[in-house]
Amino acid sequence: MPSMKTIKRRIASVTTTKKIMKAMNMVAASKLQKDKTRLMAARPFFDETQKLMHGLKGREDIADNVFFERRTVKNVVYLVITGDRGLCGSYNTNVTEKALSHLNAAEADSPTNEKFIVVGLKGYEYFKRREKNVIHRFDDMLETAFYEDAERISRYLSALYTSGEADEVYVVFTQFESVLTHVPLIERILPIDHDLPVGQKAKAIKYDPDLSDYLDYAVPLYLSAYIYRALLESSACEQAARMISMDTAVTNASEIIDKLTRVYNRRRQAAITQEISELVGSASV
Repeated sequence: MPSMKTIKRRIASVTTTKKIMKAMNMVAASKLQKDKTRLMAARPFFDETQKLMHGLKGREDIADNVFFERRTVKNVVYLVITGDRGLCGSYNTNVTEKALSHLNAAEADSPTNEKFIVVGLKGYEYFKRREKNVIHRFDDMLETAFYEDAERISRYLSALYTSGEADEVYVVFTQFESVLTHVPLIERILPIDHDLPVGQKAKAIKYDPDLSDYLDYAVPLYLSAYIYRALLESSACEQAARMISMDTAVTNASEIIDKLTRVYNRRRQAAITQEISELVGSASV
């Protein structure tokens, strides 16, 4: 049985840890509010750029454009968005395992040469431990993501795709639905889907000066907007997961402190009772 001194030291240690977890919970809650504000502002921007791409669906004159053409898939690139730090529950694990499960399912159908581009240290460590081909990594980006960061990633992916080093590009991120609901998603971003549902006709839209110049502007805008939205979605999910994790840690610490306090009080009461008994016994003699 631990001594009273050991129990008291343990209570002090857990109390200190509880204060740290409480502070981290408050920081995560503050960052979450900022991320949610940025995300709500970015979603309409992404929706509008997506409408630009939907306006191209079904057009035969874009089938030969490099960003829309269908290729024999030999090289697949995964852009996986994770965090740089832990203490956020299963957030990082869920998104990395989503990418890995998709890869395993694709290889079962037709083996390909897979490459990983990782945003965040945790994803990089995950794939390196499994000896995956990580060709590039972006650190210190998720919590302070700017549109310029998304443009930098977009240019890198576009260069891989246009050079033939990638035949398909997937983005793996976590979508924010609520503080308690975070959904890991994997979506193909290149080539851009331009197929219409059966029975629908392509929109008769004229582009000035011509379609080629329009695509030179619209495609990079769409890719950057998509990646920017994915970064913000993932950042909000990470902070929400960390807030929940720290809140759970604070609750558990309180339970441990209560349990140790009861044990300490029982031990102290037993020591007092024994001392009284010894004094009474001595007085009787």
